Amino acid sequence: MKHNHTFEAINKLPPAKNSRVLNNGLFQGLIILIILILFTFFFSALANIVWKGMAVLVQSIASPEIQFAIRLSLFTSITSTLICILFALPVAYGLERFRIPGRKLISVILDIPISLPPLVSGIALLLLFGTTEFGAVLAEHGLRFVFSVNGIILAQFFIITPYMIRVLKSTIADINPRLEFVARTLGCSQWQAFYKITLPLAKNGIIAGLVISWARAIGEFGCALMVAGATRMVTETLPVALFLNMSVGNLEMAMASATCLIVISLISLFIFEMVGVRQIPASRIS
Repeated sequence: MKHNHTFEAINKLPPAKNSRVLNNGLFQGLIILIILILFTFFFSALANIVWKGMAVLVQSIASPEIQFAIRLSLFTSITSTLICILFALPVAYGLERFRIPGRKLISVILDIPISLPPLVSGIALLLLFGTTEFGAVLAEHGLRFVFSVNGIILAQFFIITPYMIRVLKSTIADINPRLEFVARTLGCSQWQAFYKITLPLAKNGIIAGLVISWARAIGEFGCALMVAGATRMVTETLPVALFLNMSVGNLEMAMASATCLIVISLISLFIFEMVGVRQIPASRIS
């Protein structure tokens, strides 16, 4: 009954308005159709892995190899993310609040790992820490990165830091600098204004940055592969376990690794959507 009234109302509209309503309906229908096609494509591809992987997940997780890969992935990703926030937060704040000479050039250089293929980033780190005097001095003092767990952490840090900086810059840009100025006129130093005003207001953005950077770190493969190699039970993270088991045809173990990574990504993105999007405009992190 409602549909009949709707069509009658449309028919009573002037020709221009009638045509506009029809065009709007077609446009909205096209957009929804494209959304459904893309959603179906992504969902089908991922659900197929999860459906097949869940059948062998419990059995595969019981294996020492997958347990080692999970432990190493959690250790390296958490470590690299914590190191990342120590660097990314002051860098993002400085680039957003200070008039640093060459600020745009610095931002471009720091964003380069986002656009580079991970393998190229891995080669860059491998050459820096494996073939230069700088790398040799670090190795002499016990900081060896090539073909070691330290190399995984280094690769993850190199890849996720630009993402963290972008999220934090967007968050800080959305905080009115006048709030800090008022705090400083009331007797706060610049550090106190940052600590008492900016940091609490940026809490949601910081949490979102931590979550999305951690998810990116735990799934890092190409850069870590070039720096740390792919040695079973030594530098075998979940992505490396997936690669090694696929290369020898062990699909059960490969699908178990892939399922773990998909579940982690889903949880991380859900948290990011719930916590971060409320504060960070989507246009600022693209």
